[in-house]
Amino acid sequence: MVLEKVKAILSEQFDVEEDSITPETSITEDLGADSLDVVDLLMSIEDEFEIEIPDGEVENIKTVGELVSYIENNS
Repeated sequence: MVLEKVKAILSEQFDVEEDSITPETSITEDLGADSLDVVDLLMSIEDEFEIEIPDGEVENIKTVGELVSYIENNS
């Protein structure tokens, strides 16, 4: 369920098909996110899941799967 919500947010923000997003998808390399895109994405994720992702943790989140794991472990 978390993965589906994350895929929907990513699909909307990066204008890609949800079906093309997998847990192995790299947020920066595969989706082409720059630092501003990542900030926007994290704000959307924080709003959707009512969590806060500390700046120190952002560096550890490179793939969609890592983002989903972080949400599942911290919400």
